[in-house]
Amino acid sequence: MRDSPWTWMPGESPGAFELRGDLTVAGQTVPLRLGGRAWGELNAARDNAVLVCHHYTGTMRAAGEQPDGTPGWWDALIGPGRALDTDRFYVACLNTPGNVQVRDPEVVTTGPATPHPDGQPWGERFPAWTMADLHGAQCGLLRSLGAPHWHAVVGPSFGGMQALQWAARTPALAPRVAAVVSSPVAGPVLRGVFGPLLHAAAQGEPDGALRETLRLITFFGLGADGVDLLFRDTDVDAYLRTRTATADLSHVLDIGRAVQTHDLLEVAPLDDLCRRWREQGTRLLSVNVRGDQFFPAAEMRDFAAQTQAAGVAHTHLEFDSPRGHLGGLTDTAAFEDALRDLMDTAPLPPALDAAEVRHV
Repeated sequence: MRDSPWTWMPGESPGAFELRGDLTVAGQTVPLRLGGRAWGELNAARDNAVLVCHHYTGTMRAAGEQPDGTPGWWDALIGPGRALDTDRFYVACLNTPGNVQVRDPEVVTTGPATPHPDGQPWGERFPAWTMADLHGAQCGLLRSLGAPHWHAVVGPSFGGMQALQWAARTPALAPRVAAVVSSPVAGPVLRGVFGPLLHAAAQGEPDGALRETLRLITFFGLGADGVDLLFRDTDVDAYLRTRTATADLSHVLDIGRAVQTHDLLEVAPLDDLCRRWREQGTRLLSVNVRGDQFFPAAEMRDFAAQTQAAGVAHTHLEFDSPRGHLGGLTDTAAFEDALRDLMDTAPLPPALDAAEVRHV
């Protein structure tokens, strides 16, 4: 993967692009096609690029207008004068492999439901990629842009996991990292409760199983109070029917499996991570919702306390939201100022060395 060329290709609609390249996963070469969207312009030095990583069921439509007329999932944060200011930054969002919304005709991804080079769906042949493999694909985007490093890597939920992976694996390439409603590890909720329930919900007839997996994700995402708030006067099943129109069960399970490979301490021991972050001048921002059903706030709170004690520039915030975990998408005013402050910190001195560049 490290020596493979990656190609950035413009899409048909404004801001759309496609990344193509070969990724080696568990010894198997996978020709990836991943769609993305970008807002703003690269500067002459190409050092103003920001990577926004999407959540579990999200797509590259982080900003702008969705097909149903609603705004992108982080539209309040991306645009002229906003925290991710597109007058200053080139903001890019790339679909992951196995994107849940694979049935959406505008969503380009590679996964179990997409064609293998032999023309048939990958199906169970699609290799079990990890967060490390996803980081490798995103490194391909950085290389294809000709950028020396990201100005920042940010994201909510699964996207926050991806941002933290950048901090742990290549801190010189991600000097500023924001992880919203996320955690340094896929903890007991994801591995011991959500994961088994997801597989139990996936049993049975595919269309029904897809609906039930999305029902489970909706409940964990909103919590009881959020479900009551949003669906007291509407039909949950009608909402789920709209969700199933563009989703695929094999991709729901693929992402669900991949998130469970997230563990920063498997990348390096905490002492080593903190040493790298101090040496690189890495700036971390973590934001959690109290009462989140996916990511208990204590997981990140305890991690932040340890990194701060070790001298890392780590800002940690918590807030309450009636929408639970999804407050990280809907209640952006709670952390907008902190994100803006992160983006506005003075540029770090050049920290790349030849060895790190070779490992991208």
